[in-house]
Amino acid sequence: MTSRIERLLIAVMFALLAAGVTLIIASAQGNIPPAVQTSSDCVVCHTEFQMTWQSGAHGQAGSDPLFLGQWNAQGKPGACLVCHTTGYDPATATYKADGVTCEACHGTAPADHPKTPMPVDRSTDMCGRCHSDTRFGWQDWKISTHYQRGMDCATCHDPHSAALKKVAAPRDSQKSDDVSQLCITCHKESSMDFSYTAHAQKDISCVDCHVKHLENVDREAHTVPDHSFNASLKSCNTCHAQQMHSATEAISPEVSTGPVSIEPAAEVKSASVTPEPDPVSPMGFSALAGLIGLAGGMVLAPWLERWYHRTVKHNREEDNE
Repeated sequence: MTSRIERLLIAVMFALLAAGVTLIIASAQGNIPPAVQTSSDCVVCHTEFQMTWQSGAHGQAGSDPLFLGQWNAQGKPGACLVCHTTGYDPATATYKADGVTCEACHGTAPADHPKTPMPVDRSTDMCGRCHSDTRFGWQDWKISTHYQRGMDCATCHDPHSAALKKVAAPRDSQKSDDVSQLCITCHKESSMDFSYTAHAQKDISCVDCHVKHLENVDREAHTVPDHSFNASLKSCNTCHAQQMHSATEAISPEVSTGPVSIEPAAEVKSASVTPEPDPVSPMGFSALAGLIGLAGGMVLAPWLERWYHRTVKHNREEDNE
């Protein structure tokens, strides 16, 4: 009976020792403030988004040769860095990073991200912080049917690359890379009628008339693109000048405000990220260590007991001699 009690006491001592040490270590770890996450941390989970961003206008906003040329020519004004860098401080003329990084639109990542998701603002006001005034035709956009239907910039544009989204074309289509495939996701009925027209037979698509500024890939910095999506006489005269009248005589028509049939936009699936498991409290680690210590103590108790008795017996024999 005495032997069993001794073994139990040894096991309990092991359990208390393991639990105490683990509790101290776990509590100390919990007091360490979490590291502030940066854009380089985002790539760990969002590799696809990072690659798209890096090769797009947002990622190259601070290193684009066109921007650097215009910026240097104007004497490197700090006002340009408000949009072409992230975290620009006018007081010190310093910034955190080149280009429009994750923090520029999403803000600072929560300390427990990804448990707490990053804030996502899809409003035109978010984009309008930089794409405004001489950098975007707000008046054209506000009279467009897209704006009146509640569409935002991210409906058509990839927010990471700033380019138009790519939509897979039907297998029988010969224009798999045509931007017009994005238009067809909403304007399906119009596209069916258009496929039988003379324009379609001449390989003319939606963007050739409605989004004419896309063809001007060499446009200068801050050229205002037309986002009204109205086909003007100027667009018609590009091909039909000899049939109608000269381009100099063309008069822009008034904007049509009639109803336009638009089907609901196709649902865009967002990438999912596996959530981080809830953290275990220091007490949980301590309890687990205590159980392991108790089991270890029960295994080692017989060996320790024998060692103890042998040591005591050996000491007594030495004393008797």
